[in-house]
Amino acid sequence: MHIPIIRPVLGDEELENVGKCLASGYLTQGQFVARFEKSVSDHLACRHAVAVTSGTAALHLALLALGIGPGDEVVVPSLTWVATANAVAYVGATPVFADVRPETFTLDPDDLVRALTPRTRAVVAVHLFGLCADMAEISRIAADRDLFLVEDAACALGSSYGGRPAGTLGHVGCFSFHPRKVITTGEGGMLTTEDDGLDSALRELRNHGCAPLPAGSPPWAMPDVPRCGYNYRMTDIQGAIGCAQMGKIEAILAERARLAAVYTELLASSSLILPAVPEDRVHSWQSYVVRFRTTAARNAAAERLAAADIECRPGTHAAHRLRWQAGHALRTDCCPCATLCEDTSLALPLVHGMAREDQARVAALLCQD
Repeated sequence: MHIPIIRPVLGDEELENVGKCLASGYLTQGQFVARFEKSVSDHLACRHAVAVTSGTAALHLALLALGIGPGDEVVVPSLTWVATANAVAYVGATPVFADVRPETFTLDPDDLVRALTPRTRAVVAVHLFGLCADMAEISRIAADRDLFLVEDAACALGSSYGGRPAGTLGHVGCFSFHPRKVITTGEGGMLTTEDDGLDSALRELRNHGCAPLPAGSPPWAMPDVPRCGYNYRMTDIQGAIGCAQMGKIEAILAERARLAAVYTELLASSSLILPAVPEDRVHSWQSYVVRFRTTAARNAAAERLAAADIECRPGTHAAHRLRWQAGHALRTDCCPCATLCEDTSLALPLVHGMAREDQARVAALLCQD
C-alpha cells in the first residue's frame, strides 16, 4: 500500500469556502485573505499578518522592507531549503552560511558569531522541520550587533520558544503554506510583525508598490506608487482555503504530535538518532526527521522504503553545497554539521490518520541493517 510523505488535511470546509469565493465573483486579494490574515495574527497574538504568494515571497519582502541590499551580508544556516539563501540573493545581498547543531538541525549561535563580518546586516533563523532555533542566544547576538533578525518559520506554524509563538520572536516572521506544511493554501505565505512601519511597507511591496488610497478618495482614483514593488498578492481562493485550514489547526497539530510520539516509541531502541525537543520549545512536527550513523545506511533504508512504495526524502539541503551558491560561500571550510545532516537524514511519512501498523512498517524497514 502506498504511503505518501504527507497528505494535506482538506475537506468540506475548504470546498464550502472556495464555493463562496467563486460565487462572489471576487477572486483576487479580498475579504477571505483579510480574514485569513486576522486568523493567523489572532492565533499568534501578533499585531500584523500580511498574506503573500509563497514563503519565498515572504522572505524576499522581509529583506526588502528591512532595507537589505547590495553590499550587505545576511547570515543564514546552511541546513535549509534553498529559498532561504535565494531570497538574500534576490535583494542583491550576499548569503553567508553558518553551521547548525545536529541534534536540533537549527542555527548554531557559536558559528553564527564566527560568520559575522562588518558587512553583516541581518540574520535569518530557520525553525527547521517545526522546531524553533535557539532564539534567546540568537536574539542576544543580533541585538548586541544591531542586526535585523528574520524568522524563517516556513515549517513552524504552531511551534513556540519559551512560551512565545514562532513568527513573533524577531523583527519579522515568514511562514509558508505549501502542501507539505502544517496547513496549506496550495502555495502561499504570510509575514508577521509587531512593527507598524514594516507592516505598511510589506503591504505596499506585495501590491506593485502601491500606497493605500487616502480616506475619502473617489472610487475611481488611482493609487500613488512610492516604491517599486511586486505582484505577490494572495488570491481570495487561497485565502478561503486558509480560513478553513485555520479552523482545524489545533486538531492538525495534535494529530502530528500523536504521530511523532508513535515514531519515537517505535524507534526508541534503534540505532537511529531521533529528533530532539528541548524543554523550552514546542515542536509543530512539520516533519519527523531521523539521522543514520552513515550515509550508506541512510541510502539503503531509503531504497527499502521506496521498494515498499513508501515516500521519504533527506531532511533538506546543506545549501552551501548547491552549485549556484559556490560564489557566495565566503567560508570554504564552513558547515560540516549541515553537510552531515544532509547526508544522513531522512524525513518519514506523517499522514493525518496514519495507522500505527503503517508507522510500524516504516520503522521496521528503517531498522533492517
